[in-house]
This record gives sequence, C-alpha cells and structure tokens, in this order.
Amino acid sequence: MKISEVRMRDPFVLAQPEKGRYLLFGTTDPDCWKGPGVGFDVYVGSSLEDWDGPYPAFRPEPGFWGANNFWAPEIHGYHGRWYMLASFKAEGRSRATQALVADDPMGPYRVHSPEPLTPPSWECLDGTLHVDASGEPWLVFCHEWVQTRDGEIRAMRLRRDLKEPDGPPILLFKGSEAPWTRPHRRKDGSLDPQMRVTDGPFLHRSSAGDLLLLWSSFSDSGYAMGIARSASGTVLGPWIQEERPIADTDSGHGMVFRSLDGGLVATWHSPNATPLERPAFFSAEERDGSIVLGGRRVVQ
Repeated sequence: MKISEVRMRDPFVLAQPEKGRYLLFGTTDPDCWKGPGVGFDVYVGSSLEDWDGPYPAFRPEPGFWGANNFWAPEIHGYHGRWYMLASFKAEGRSRATQALVADDPMGPYRVHSPEPLTPPSWECLDGTLHVDASGEPWLVFCHEWVQTRDGEIRAMRLRRDLKEPDGPPILLFKGSEAPWTRPHRRKDGSLDPQMRVTDGPFLHRSSAGDLLLLWSSFSDSGYAMGIARSASGTVLGPWIQEERPIADTDSGHGMVFRSLDGGLVATWHSPNATPLERPAFFSAEERDGSIVLGGRRVVQ
C-alpha cells in the first residue's frame, strides 16, 4: 500500500534501524467515533511511502471493559518489553488510558494494567509515557474539555511496573494558555469562550537537552498541533507555549521520530475529517529550543 491509501488518525511511528523498517500504528477502526471497538492495526514499511499490512496488533479479549472509541495507540519500549498506551470508553465508564503489553513491538498486545491508569471519574484520553532522568515513569495525558471546559494536560507518576499510578495527577497547563488556541464549538454550533480542546500530548527530548511537548487543539485554521517547552527541562515544567502552531492546516495529533537515516521527521493526520484522514510525514529539525519543519514531505 502507498501511504495515501492508509486511512488512519493519530499516527505513531516506531523506527527500527536495526531491522531497516518502520512500524506505523494509529486509530484504525472503521468507525472510531461510535461503532463497536475492533482493535488496533500496525503497518510495516522500509520507507515512509510503501507499507505492508494491516496486521492486527491488539484485539480485545472477552471481558475487556472497553467497548468503543479505541483511540491513539502509542508504543514504548520499557525494561525489555513493549507497552501500548491507548484510549477506550464504554457505557457508564469514563474514557480512559489503559496499558497493554507485548514481547514484540508488533504485538499481539494484552491487557497489562488491571484497571485504566487515569482517574476513574475523569474523562481522559491520549496518555503517553515519559521516563525522567532518574528512571521514574510518568503518564502524561489530557483531562478532557468535555468535563473541564478548558482542557488540561496533566502528568502522573506511575509505579515502575506501569500497572498503577504512584501519585496524583499534576496540572501542567490548560489549553487556553497557548496564544494560538481558539474556543471550541458546542454540538449546537454555538461558541463557549472558555472551551479549549487539549489532546495528543507527545514528549521529545532534543539533542540539546530541551524537553518539548507536542499537543493539539483548534486554531483559527481548524485542528492544529503546537509545541510547549519545559523551562526546567523536567516534565513538571513550567511549560512555555509557542506563539504559533507547527501545523495548522486542519492537521494534528502527531509526534516526531528519527528516520532510518537519522533525520528528524514530524507526522500527524490530515485532514481532520472522517473518512479522509491520512498520515503525513514532514522533514523537521531542532532549532532554538524548539522544532521547525523543513518544508518538505519525506518518504525515506
């Protein structure tokens, strides 16, 4: 398959230089908004243009609590195993981040944390893993605007086995703190000036040591992805927001990774309209404590 044929939201790429390949994960259900959850698929490619797949990476076992909204899987190598963090929801249950585990990055993934990691009464999504300088794991996630109005990004220390929280959720920032975000419309089309979406956090440690956080909301141009930088170099910030988003042409929920030749690549889905979403890849570079786009699509 060509990348233009891969329908996917929330792309996440794991580069494996030792195997000369990329693994591409994302939200892949036929109807990720209201249909019953199917699972997550993975694509395999030696370039960013041509892909084999899809292959099943996660299929829920009988009794799994998640029923729909199977969203945004991320894959992290940690202590010799591979962990998937993904969002799920069910009737009478808040949307939450669950930890899954596998011995191979392609899966199959099985439930790891006995319960979702995010607070049970909170509507949460898009958990990502951050391991700090002392080796302590953190879950960085969004407390959703549907509950808070002004969406939040929070960090919560995890036990080292990634099965349970090891501390309370700590507020990093609210969506309104970024100058580029705009109010989100209610379902009836009206505007609430206090509403700000936050989703898709992803942390990147630059070669210069800066800790950057990519995240998405809505700008004047629609769905967009911005960058914040930690003034302390730690997950607790304080976080300084960029004036403008890095992607704002109806594009968002992305991440950055190193290509097989070592270059920095940014990816996100565009457009933000079902069923037209496709992963996009752009050259990027670290500059002046941030990330800037190189201005070209990449396929290597």
